[in-house]
Amino acid sequence: MFQIYLPIAEISVNLLVMLGLGAAVGFLSGMFGVGGGFLLTPFLMLSGIPPAIAVATGANQIVGTSVSGTLAQWRRGNVDLHMGALLIAGGVAGALVGVLLLKYLRGVGQAGLIISLTYVVFLGTIGALMLWESVNVMRRQRAGKSVSARKSGQHNWIHGLPFKMRFPRSRLYISAIPPLAIGGLVGLLASFLGVGGGFIMVPAMIYILRMPTNIVVGTSIFQIIFVTALVTLLHATLNHTLDILLAFLLIIGGVIGGQFGVRAGQKLRGEQLRALLALMVLGVAVRILIDLVARPADIYSIIPAAGG
Repeated sequence: MFQIYLPIAEISVNLLVMLGLGAAVGFLSGMFGVGGGFLLTPFLMLSGIPPAIAVATGANQIVGTSVSGTLAQWRRGNVDLHMGALLIAGGVAGALVGVLLLKYLRGVGQAGLIISLTYVVFLGTIGALMLWESVNVMRRQRAGKSVSARKSGQHNWIHGLPFKMRFPRSRLYISAIPPLAIGGLVGLLASFLGVGGGFIMVPAMIYILRMPTNIVVGTSIFQIIFVTALVTLLHATLNHTLDILLAFLLIIGGVIGGQFGVRAGQKLRGEQLRALLALMVLGVAVRILIDLVARPADIYSIIPAAGG
């Protein structure tokens, strides 16, 4: 009941499960300022969707959830357009590299393994660092000790870089190089892993660029819209791995969940949000690692060819 056939993925899935998955990812996008692909793509793979199709379709769904989240953040004045433009410029370059890399790996039959291993490394590292920092902040607060605030404009090595620009909304005067580099890395991850890259971009904007946390969330989602839209187009035209029907179901759920996520995020403090996001990231990393090392139920499986 409620089964629907996906023409590109060439499998049948439960309609309600896909809608619920999209809504859950949209909720996370609005709450944490991340695209949610770091959860969506692995879950699609666990549902039997081929890795390359999960990456392309996951990136497409992030466009819908990010639009929903950005509109909500825009109304609150939490989007820095100047910073967003630089992040987008870097993201476009990174996306081109990632799509071509995935195309090559599909050709040699190693896409699934490399994608899974990359997820484990990135999510495990980022999640552990974020959890460590968040727990330390909360422990110091409970002990009544002062917590050094991350104020906008306070930097160290970034001040020595050239090509400085002013970002009035974030109250920053820094080099354009770090935002471009962060955007490039996020674009690469978006195209190669099917993620929005928020789990990398949000910590980088907070700890490296020293942007205010509320501006970080809105600007992060804003950048994700344009980069994931480009990634979707590139995967559809170059790799032919976009399942429109699956993407449509995920977007419907994601747009609805995004609005509720923004409201929930307003009720939690910054360190609480970071701790929750860290635990979620670590949980996904562990799940993927278990899936890699555990003995599969079916030793042999049939995966559609790269050209199909």
